[in-house]
Amino acid sequence: MKVGIDKSFPRDVDRIDNKNVLKKLRVLISEWEKAESIQDIKGLRKIEGYGSYCRIKIGEYRLGLEVRSGKEVALIRFLNRKDIYRFFPKKK
Repeated sequence: MKVGIDKSFPRDVDRIDNKNVLKKLRVLISEWEKAESIQDIKGLRKIEGYGSYCRIKIGEYRLGLEVRSGKEVALIRFLNRKDIYRFFPKKK
């Protein structure tokens, strides 16, 4: 599967100090690159009212992503659970 990265995602990751959360994130991304399709992603939950936007829980953090096709995802935001829904999904 192809994994794309939005410009705000690296900034969010740079602000995180918790090494365990960052390690889990790296493991997830490497698993996705090996996955065949979207159905192989564990813990993926769609966000109601936004067709292609989803999230995954990683401890106290949420990874916001967009499913662009059956074999492509874009990592958009990675923020604390208290802050993620203020900035994700993008308002149209």
